[in-house]
Amino acid sequence: MKEQYLQHLIQTREFTEKLLEVFQKEEDWIYQVHPEANHALWFIGHLAHTDDFFISLIEPEKKEDTFQATEMFGMGSQPVADLSAYPPIDEVRSRMKERREVLLDVLSSLTEEDLKKETPPGTPEFLKNYESVFQTAIWHEGMHSGQLTVTRRALGHPPIRDGRSSVSMPDSK
Repeated sequence: MKEQYLQHLIQTREFTEKLLEVFQKEEDWIYQVHPEANHALWFIGHLAHTDDFFISLIEPEKKEDTFQATEMFGMGSQPVADLSAYPPIDEVRSRMKERREVLLDVLSSLTEEDLKKETPPGTPEFLKNYESVFQTAIWHEGMHSGQLTVTRRALGHPPIRDGRSSVSMPDSK
């Protein structure tokens, strides 16, 4: 299962990166299809923050909560259409990439047996063991990527179709 989780985490992030390619103008990064909808800048900060949370459940010493991410990007935070309320886009994007690399390294260091280990006390019930952490990371990013596709379309960009994307989708096994 570990190899499948690695593959899915990589492919999910590759798809996210493909979606983000069209966000070139600063105003596109904070465009909201609805005043309470997530925008692309919040999305990338939220992914960085969430990966950091997942890392902390398995290797807490590798947690690096920078730029007050919980307040800006944590669960329940509300995106605002104001670039000055956030760190620079490139910084947030770099953070998103770096935290995923660390999460992949954490997973790579685990054995199949390690995946059955329980998460620390106080962890949300749906993250009962290490395996569920990686399962959740995969579906969580997919859910938010779906939200991002709506923003892309609202900005006038075409959908990513099989023949037009360099991202291959995971094989069903």
